[in-house]
Amino acid sequence: MSMLVDAVWVAAHLDEVAVADVRWSAAGGTAEATRGFEAGHIPGAAFLDVDRDLSGDPAGGPGRHPLPSPDAFARTLSVAGIGDDSLVIAYDDAQGSLAARLWWMLDAIGYRAALLDGGLLAWSGALETGPARGRSATPVRPRPWPPGRIGTVDEVAAALRGATKTVLDARAPERYRGEVEPLDPVGGHIPGVRNAPWAGNLSASGTFRSPEELRERYAALGVTAGADTIAHCGSGVTACHDLFAMRLAGLGDARLYVGSWSEWVGDPARPVATGDEPGASA
Repeated sequence: MSMLVDAVWVAAHLDEVAVADVRWSAAGGTAEATRGFEAGHIPGAAFLDVDRDLSGDPAGGPGRHPLPSPDAFARTLSVAGIGDDSLVIAYDDAQGSLAARLWWMLDAIGYRAALLDGGLLAWSGALETGPARGRSATPVRPRPWPPGRIGTVDEVAAALRGATKTVLDARAPERYRGEVEPLDPVGGHIPGVRNAPWAGNLSASGTFRSPEELRERYAALGVTAGADTIAHCGSGVTACHDLFAMRLAGLGDARLYVGSWSEWVGDPARPVATGDEPGASA
């Protein structure tokens, strides 16, 4: 099964797959994301909101979007009709930057999952409106998050001190440089990390670049194997787009720093850099 499928394939297999619409609104929260889903979604899609369904309580950390507990995520999948043997096709209305979080979560715990290339904009068929269809709960067994797919704040700091791993920041360049910061209290980046904006994984049409192009992109960033790489963003969501792209490029599995920038700046003793260069000073 390919990691990436097009709208024609999805339309031909709607009865065989579990389609998941992933939305999030920084300003309007779950309510606004829900309104967007109900205004139009791929027929039969389940609705999974980043805040409500793909994250735990931010009060417990790390960061603004910590992973939910295995039990909580299993309940979410059950209610959405996603069983242990389901093939899940995830999409969003944000060029895959949100759906990649669900792909990573499922892939990390052994589910079969893929992204709809181009997301909702690529869908040319009729859209369904209103709430998600009612589903019978599907039995789902909780699966623990594998430590080998997750990077911690201490591991990021150690990797940068010892230059043992490449650490990537998937946020937009202006956030990396510290020129704007709409979500967290401090702008800038972790000293020594390299900026790999998730949008750079896409072609001009909004679909993923070819594996060859992605390999070239990540090679220029110092990535030769996913095992030697940790990716982060603001809160561990859009970094999954980079993780997906590296896997698509044949580079293997990089690790997700779940707490990301929102955890890093939670401790004022941690250093912060600004500017274009990885080593620029605050």
